[in-house]
Order: sequence, then C-alpha cells, then structure tokens
Amino acid sequence: MATRSQRRNHAPRHRGAKGFALVAGRAGETDWSEPTAIIPDPEIGYYVLNNDRVVALGHGRLLVPVAKHHAPDQEKADWNGEVGCYFSDDNGKTWQSPQRLQQAFDLAGKRVATQEPRVVELKDGRVLLWVRTGAGELFRAHSSDRGVTWSPFVPTGIASPHSPASIERLPGGDELLLVWNDHTDLPLTERKLRTPLSLALSNDEGLTWSPGRMIEADPKGWYCYTAIEFLDHNLLLAYVAGQQASGKHLSASRLTRIPLADLREKP
Repeated sequence: MATRSQRRNHAPRHRGAKGFALVAGRAGETDWSEPTAIIPDPEIGYYVLNNDRVVALGHGRLLVPVAKHHAPDQEKADWNGEVGCYFSDDNGKTWQSPQRLQQAFDLAGKRVATQEPRVVELKDGRVLLWVRTGAGELFRAHSSDRGVTWSPFVPTGIASPHSPASIERLPGGDELLLVWNDHTDLPLTERKLRTPLSLALSNDEGLTWSPGRMIEADPKGWYCYTAIEFLDHNLLLAYVAGQQASGKHLSASRLTRIPLADLREKP
C-alpha cells in the first residue's frame, strides 16, 4: 500500500472544555462570524470533543458528539464519561441538547469508560456512534432519530487499547473506513499501547470489518487522534505520531496519503 508521510514536531495540550462555540466563514475568507454557544450555560461542565468529530447529516443536521466528565456541582470528575450529541437544524445558528447523556456497562453490569465519541451516518438513515473504552475493545450505539436518542452501548468486538477510533464513509457511499490501534492479536491484559495504527473496511455498515492493515508499525510509537479527509482520489490521514517515552506521547504529528485504489488491494 503506497503512502506518503510528513512529520511535524509540536507541543499540543490535551484539554477539555466548559463549553463549545461555533464560528463560521467561507472558504478563502479571513473574516469569521461571532461565536455561537453550542452548550447552554445551565449545562456547563467539562466536556471532550475530539478533532474531526463534527458531522453534517444528509438532511443538514449538524451533530457534535461529546463526552461529559464534570459538572460544577460534582466534587470529582467522572472519567468514565457520559456521551451524547448536541445538534443544530439551522446550520449552527441555534443548538439543541441531547435528550440525555448515556453511560455504558459491561455484561456483568459494571460501568465502562465511554470517551471521545465519533459518529457516522448509515445508508438507512440511522447514525452509528463509536466510543473508546477501557474494556479492551470499542463500543457502539445507534440512533434512529438522527442523534437525539441512542440505543444502549454494546461491544463491537474490535480489539483496541484505551484509544479513540476514527470512522468515515468512503467516497461513493458503499464502504466505511475505520482507523484505530488494532490489538486483535493481543490478549486483553496487554491492550494498553497506542500502536500499531491500522485501517479496515466494512461493506455492511459497520457490522463486520476486513482484517486490519497497518499504517504505522513502530512498536515504540504512539498513534492516535486521526483526522480523515479525501482529496483527488486519495485518502489523507492526519494523526499524532509520538513516542512512548515520557513526555513524547503527543510530541509530533504526521500526514499520510494513501491512494483510494490501494485500500482495496489484498494485503
């Protein structure tokens, strides 16, 4: 699989937010609108919204998937998180709150961490939401009302460390793309490090996936927070490409280009 990568050193800061605001502008313009609050004051808290997560559905609704970890009346943060989507039906002018924020549980009823959600629209109109967990695999939920309410979270069977996955539909609309830290060959107790970085395809709307194909294989690497874009018959991936050494996890970024035709080649 042909790739081209660029590396840039930087020192990002990982932070949550008390609320989010939308600013709008047209391509090529330098002026931006005044910010519009997404999360209203009565719901202010510590939320996490990852890069490349805001999605426009086919009928125009904007979805902002977030995980909430703290409210002003809470003594301690809840790092297990509660997940939901704020949404707008007027191109971001006004925003509505999720009906409720949702937690996840394993088969024994124990709370499972649900963090850094991502959504993608399915061909039947439902919305698929994925979260990173501390359970050694990714969890998912579905919405039949365009992100207002969600089914209970269930395990996907996709082995992963406590690290976010990125999902997007390929141009043409028939397949979903998954980029994540593939730990399929590791026992549950060893699913800890954010390496390797792999991709897979699904032709049944995320129910099953092709075997993972490695993008980054350095056993000492640290890969996560992937943004996905398509340009001129190419897949562009921008992601953290740090090292496992102390203070180096988020120390660099990388941009990788993969021709779309290469995605369907057999490994």
